[in-house]
Amino acid sequence: MTVEEDEGNHAHCPNCQDFSDHEILRRNNKGSGEDLLLKCLNCDNVHKLEIRPPKPIFVKTTLSDGNQSTPTEVEVDDDEIISVGDLFEHNEITWQVTRIDDMGSNPKNDLLVNNISSMWAVRCDIAIVNTTSNFGESSISSKIECEPNRRFSCGSIIEIHGKRLRIRAIHTGKGRTLSGSRLAMEIRRIYLQPP
Repeated sequence: MTVEEDEGNHAHCPNCQDFSDHEILRRNNKGSGEDLLLKCLNCDNVHKLEIRPPKPIFVKTTLSDGNQSTPTEVEVDDDEIISVGDLFEHNEITWQVTRIDDMGSNPKNDLLVNNISSMWAVRCDIAIVNTTSNFGESSISSKIECEPNRRFSCGSIIEIHGKRLRIRAIHTGKGRTLSGSRLAMEIRRIYLQPP
């Protein structure tokens, strides 16, 4: 529990069983935290509140960057709840949680970190888009590294390795489209041809 001084010393009152404004009567430092003696401005109840920083713990995590996956341990606070879709920074890279398993190795949508046996995340600060460029009888595969929210549109011209090529089709993994546009993070492969 914390007291938010910017918001009028808002804390949980054990008598009211709700969050309410409080007056701080006394403040004592305790290690890296502090003990507060509070008076609820709603019911006049006086009570003690211990504020301690959360303890860091390590969660076994597999980080996927393109087709390379690396097992590691990610440091998080012991009072955190992690959900699928959450973003976090690790080694100056942004990752998105794609799966969390409980102690029985069952996938869950969200869990308190103490209940997580393992977690998986994908890099989300860059996207790697696979391309196939067709030149008559031959084709060349390559990759484009870009922002995840870069939009690619069928029919538009892009430059790859010094060559101007037209986007003929976009494959999202659910099928191929010959029209419209997609974000890089949604694309599995772009098919290109000379204009």
